[in-house]
Amino acid sequence: MSKFYFSSESVTSGHPDKICDLIADSILDAALAQDPKSHMAVEATIKDDTIFIYGEAGTKAAIDYAGIAKKVLKDIGYPEEYNVIVKVNKQSAEINSAVEHDEYSAGDQGIMFGYASDETESYMPFAIDCAHMLAKHLEETRRENPTLLGPDGKTQVTVEYEDGKLKRIDTIVVSTQHSKDISQEELKKLIIDKVINRTVDSSLIDENTKYLINPSGSFVVGGSWGDSGTTGRKIVVDTYGGYAPIGGGCFSSKDPTKVDRSAAYYARYVCRNIVANGLAKKCQIELSYAIGKPDPISININSFNTSKYSDEQLEEIVKKNFNFSVKNMIQELNLERPIYTQTTNYGHFGKPYLPWEQFKKISV
Repeated sequence: MSKFYFSSESVTSGHPDKICDLIADSILDAALAQDPKSHMAVEATIKDDTIFIYGEAGTKAAIDYAGIAKKVLKDIGYPEEYNVIVKVNKQSAEINSAVEHDEYSAGDQGIMFGYASDETESYMPFAIDCAHMLAKHLEETRRENPTLLGPDGKTQVTVEYEDGKLKRIDTIVVSTQHSKDISQEELKKLIIDKVINRTVDSSLIDENTKYLINPSGSFVVGGSWGDSGTTGRKIVVDTYGGYAPIGGGCFSSKDPTKVDRSAAYYARYVCRNIVANGLAKKCQIELSYAIGKPDPISININSFNTSKYSDEQLEEIVKKNFNFSVKNMIQELNLERPIYTQTTNYGHFGKPYLPWEQFKKISV
């Protein structure tokens, strides 16, 4: 198809699902800071003034679950008082025995995908990259104008492709919680001036580009008071904005023995470096694991005919340069440390300071 449109969305830290992701990752970081071998899968749900924290924890760490949750909400910018209900059990002995060997084993079965392209400097698809930057600048603008904007917000970008190349931005959608004291016209001007114009390359904007600012109108009630939230419900936002497949599980709350997280990060690391080393313009990889097994069951690579190498040749190059065992992924990326709150908002990929975004020279 010579012309097509593609859309991706992002959200701010005050979105109720992201509140729960950040609570879960803050709990994980607290555990890893005290006990790097912690096995954690503790999630959260929020509605109105009630937070429910639940899951399994295998850790020597002493964790103040309620205190962490309340601090997350305060730091985001929600001043209300919250009730916290905690139901956290010790990790299942059956799961623990499957994972705890001399050789690290996968903490669950599942499929994971990695993706990268040369479309942006971050090796991410443009639509999700732009949506994340809009959401980040929306959050910054809100913190600069706390009496006008609220913490809850979403962004969305629709781009037009022609002959496989990014041509223009067709539509930008920004929905933001706001004070009842700001008019819709004042709000639109603030968002265009301080969020959109700060973010978007003007060469991609034309007279037909549409700006939809709070298209539903008033958005005064937000966060958990406007909707419920749960950990792990923003996995498309967290990954590639729908441009590439997603795996079977979310990231937030899970320690690195959970391959839903560590193998997805490693898969991105591999794809990013295939593109960064000039071996392909696009790369996608699928991995699969079985609980209790240290190595992947399958590896599948797709370069979308953008490489001088066949996909079979690329697979051999990858196997020569990368080790997909659970132990190696954790050790090579140094994942048993409290880095996970850095991943929660604005995507788990494309941030230059994360270990799976680092350059590795590939030997052909």
